[in-house]
Amino acid sequence: MNMKLTPTGETLGATIDGLDLSRNLDEEELAAVMQALGKYGVLRFPRQQLGAAELKRFSAQLGDLEINVAGGYQEPGMPEVMILSNIVEHGKPMGLSDAGQDWHTDMSYSRQIAFANVLYGIKIPVRGGKPLGNTEFCNMHAAYDDLPAAMKRDLDGKTVLHDFNKFWEEMRRREGSRRAPLSEAQRKAKPPVSHPIFLEHPLTGRKVLYANPGYSMRINELPQRESDEVLAFLFRHQTQPQYRYAHQWQERDVLVWEDFGTIHNAIPDYLPHEHRLIKRCQVMATRFFRNGEPW
Repeated sequence: MNMKLTPTGETLGATIDGLDLSRNLDEEELAAVMQALGKYGVLRFPRQQLGAAELKRFSAQLGDLEINVAGGYQEPGMPEVMILSNIVEHGKPMGLSDAGQDWHTDMSYSRQIAFANVLYGIKIPVRGGKPLGNTEFCNMHAAYDDLPAAMKRDLDGKTVLHDFNKFWEEMRRREGSRRAPLSEAQRKAKPPVSHPIFLEHPLTGRKVLYANPGYSMRINELPQRESDEVLAFLFRHQTQPQYRYAHQWQERDVLVWEDFGTIHNAIPDYLPHEHRLIKRCQVMATRFFRNGEPW
């Protein structure tokens, strides 16, 4: 196996060289990737050459793929591959713009939660030689570890309500957003759901903080006012600088991150004429959790 792993030296992240993701990984390679994903949370695979079919095939080696409830911005004939882009062609958006997102964990609003995201950077905006549109991450292992002991004790066993519409409406309010309100069918497809506030990470066996500003609405077992206060504290706590890592995109990067032990945020520092095109697959956690519960 020619895989070479280089950690970033920060709270999250490593680069893996020597793997061609356009072909199926063998069992040893796949096991090494999964182990690295648990240890570093965010993995960069540089200099890849992938079509949509190859991206889907690699992603499916990590688990079952989701077809996003938002719809409308998928690879033709391949609904598992979502297109993220600010490019407009003939008056029509080429993909779903992810500019201006806030901290969140994908699919925490779903009964079946997510395991990992796989993104392929096709066109990355650059200004003055500097790539734009960084993706930031926060380390939820570290955030949990550093919580006050009394808070860990008091919140253990409690659950958080997550709602897809909270995040969607926040994105709709952003300047320049083209997002329509969720339809009644979309709302019914993804009703609010609850998950434990602390999860045992299936790859590390350690506890992580599973709440995020994007989707978390309230702690079910607390009165509303107390819930609001505790969540506000947790949101401030989990996004502190010592827990952060920013990935600077390069074209042909494949970036994989796991969704149990991280939250993420897309930095909207590029303008409409500074084009960005990324293709994405969402890997669900069915190998570890069924309907939000561990096997």
